[in-house]
Amino acid sequence: MAMRMGGEMERRHAEGLLRDRLLRGLPVQWQRLDVNGIATLMLAGGQGRPLVLLHGGIECGGVYWAPVISRLAHSHRLIVPDVPGLGESGPVRRLDADTFDNWFAELLRQTCDDKPMVVAHSLLGSMDARFAARHSDLLRGLVIYAAPGIGRYHMPLGLRAAALRFALRPSQANAERFDRWAFFDFDRARRVDPQWFGAFSDYTRSRATVSHVKRTMRQLVRSCTRQVPDAELRRIDVPAALLWGRHDRFVPVGLAEAASIRLGWPLHVIDHAGHVPHIEQPQAFLDALAAAAQERVGGYAAGL
Repeated sequence: MAMRMGGEMERRHAEGLLRDRLLRGLPVQWQRLDVNGIATLMLAGGQGRPLVLLHGGIECGGVYWAPVISRLAHSHRLIVPDVPGLGESGPVRRLDADTFDNWFAELLRQTCDDKPMVVAHSLLGSMDARFAARHSDLLRGLVIYAAPGIGRYHMPLGLRAAALRFALRPSQANAERFDRWAFFDFDRARRVDPQWFGAFSDYTRSRATVSHVKRTMRQLVRSCTRQVPDAELRRIDVPAALLWGRHDRFVPVGLAEAASIRLGWPLHVIDHAGHVPHIEQPQAFLDALAAAAQERVGGYAAGL
């Protein structure tokens, strides 16, 4: 028992050092909240209208927004939570639509003094699209970012295999196999800041060993790759836009192009980027986000 406790303390200390490296010099601070009984960790900082960055299905939670936080915090009050069961937020038995809706609605009430714009990535983009259909009254606008649920999605077999290998054994080699699916040019992205990228990989791999994180990831993959019916998406009563990497191998841009036509939501595509343009092409991501905000949510574009 004592050895297990000692190992857990060492892991948590190492993770703290990695988080500090990922966020070094950024104008945000950690805050811990009780949100409907769920211990929730979030990053917050900046001034201005609230802008919520909702991470995708990734074990490390919201710290992967680090490459774009400084610019966004210049003119917005940033709220960057770890969703229940991922990152440093507490676990839930099941992160289904109702659990997420209740948690996210309460989080917004506690943290936003005005209706926020939400940028929601990947699997949590699918979840947040359902939330917006039910709770448009809590939002000012929505950017759905590389989310499989807005169309008919079939996970590529190679991606499924890479994800399964990483889930079973989150080694450095398996992490790199998975990341090469996520990035258009993995080697270039790693060369930009090798220390940051190494900390990102190490922290994600460490969180991937935690049992409740594994459980939450399985739940999200099962539920958030299913298509949200168009009838439900059309109930979203706030301006919405789509943002995608042109070379996304997780969720091909063709799915977004079809959704843009069906739903009438403008699509902003980032060249030379895969599934995570905010890491791979941060300036181009910010430019695309500013264009989406200018088109659909006037007043949010300034400073993006």
